[in-house]
Amino acid sequence: MGKAVERAAEILRTSRAPLIYGLSTSSTPGQRAACRLADQLGATIDTTASTCHAPSIMAVQAVGESTSSLGEVRHRSDLVVYWGSNPVKSHPRHIERYVDATGMFVPGGRTDRQVVVIDIERTASAEVADRFVQVDPGGDFDLLWALRAAIQGVDFHENTVGGVPRETIIELAKQWKSANYGAFFFGLGLTKHGVPHMNVEALLRMVTDLNAHTRAIARRMRIPGDVAGADSVLCWQTGFPFSVSLSRGYPRYNPGEYTANRLLADGEVDAVVLVGSEGVSKLAPQAQAHLDELPSIVLDSPGAKSYPAASVQFTTATYGIHRPGTAYRMDEVPIPLREILRSELPSDEEVLNAIGTAIQRQVASHRARGG
Repeated sequence: MGKAVERAAEILRTSRAPLIYGLSTSSTPGQRAACRLADQLGATIDTTASTCHAPSIMAVQAVGESTSSLGEVRHRSDLVVYWGSNPVKSHPRHIERYVDATGMFVPGGRTDRQVVVIDIERTASAEVADRFVQVDPGGDFDLLWALRAAIQGVDFHENTVGGVPRETIIELAKQWKSANYGAFFFGLGLTKHGVPHMNVEALLRMVTDLNAHTRAIARRMRIPGDVAGADSVLCWQTGFPFSVSLSRGYPRYNPGEYTANRLLADGEVDAVVLVGSEGVSKLAPQAQAHLDELPSIVLDSPGAKSYPAASVQFTTATYGIHRPGTAYRMDEVPIPLREILRSELPSDEEVLNAIGTAIQRQVASHRARGG
């Protein structure tokens, strides 16, 4: 690993605008090491959230959220709403664990719960729901505000809103207000039309309105991996959840300006560290094309699809299999991971720390030679 570390350090030492991207397949130790390296380099650090639930994070920052653990949903919810999400396909055990399962206050499990799916098309999840409401593409925002009006007892005269009949909207508002505990799970489908963060903001405000009548919570349906952990560690280390520039020696946060997709597409990066390359496929074609031309250091676990354009590639141990660590569930509850198999592979924490040490050594050597 020594030569690879030295080569990676050389690339980053001579870089003027490095980017560290990924982190969602890592764990708390590796994510913390990535933040440390970004601080050392004055780099921009971004997570896969910037191409995923970034609008949701921005909405939460604007209006807050009424939320809970998944355990509370299991034990208390008698109403579950999936909005813009198809958990049967994306989260195959979610319904089993939090809808079908029995709970302290829902001893009948599925028979004691009403499940509503709201989406632009009938999905596999709609087939197992008690009610499916089809909304027009781009109609989520209007429908959410109509629901807010109905929940607050404000009359509106439109016959349909977002493709949903007025009578259905009023029925939903009555059903949701009369529930003992409502859990609203929303997915990326809510961010595909209109102004994404405003759609999520409308849903969060609606859930807040419901809390004047009953108990209701909202939760994002996160993608696989430790994406919630990446958000949490960046907040802990920099004060911000994603898209953070450390080029001035202190953290600056600006979604859109410091996101990996925009920086790569506009050619504002001259070296990249990918802590997990799984997020590359979600970047825009122009960003991917520029990434292929840059010197890049890639850290991927065994079995991951190799990144062919990597200048330096490390195969790293997997947290929860080869190394202990911490991962965060989609409800931000930290889960300790244990080592179950021995491996000689280094962890991404060890690789990133070794690169940082090598950079310091190279800088000292360069200065000693009068460079």
